[in-house]
Amino acid sequence: MNELVMQSEIKSRIYTVRGKEVMLDEDLAELYEVETRVFNQAVKRNKERFPDDFMFQLSEKEYEKLRSQFVISSSSHGGRRYLPYVFTEQGVYMLSAVLKSKVAIEVSIEIMRTFAKIREFSLHYNALAKQIMELERKHNKKFKEVFEQLDAIVSQTQKADEKVMGFIREED
Repeated sequence: MNELVMQSEIKSRIYTVRGKEVMLDEDLAELYEVETRVFNQAVKRNKERFPDDFMFQLSEKEYEKLRSQFVISSSSHGGRRYLPYVFTEQGVYMLSAVLKSKVAIEVSIEIMRTFAKIREFSLHYNALAKQIMELERKHNKKFKEVFEQLDAIVSQTQKADEKVMGFIREED
């Protein structure tokens, strides 16, 4: 799997829980090409390496929210029988000391690169947001006019659409 595809795959498996970017044990196990049960056994054998800020178990409410948002399998369909563990970036880093296969090493490296790219993007995003807010503060009237014009264009487009991409609106 090439690096770009791998990072895209990893990024899609990073969730925000309790204000932290985390990955589910089942997603990590799949990326490391081991069963979730085997993955969690290895972690439990090395529990001292995973303090609460590296790994924690989701509450029922957190897990339900993730399942509803991201279509994670349900235990009633042969899935989990316990609440999953999630790993922060530091926890993922610590996994590289626990899981020592060639695949685990390569995947851990890509996960760390992905977390770094997300952090970098976040810094750029925050800087851009600050600049926009400053521009808006300085030129509030002009921004208001631009947004009013955009709203007017959207409204006109919605009203004027008699034909929509191959569909003809029937008259009442």
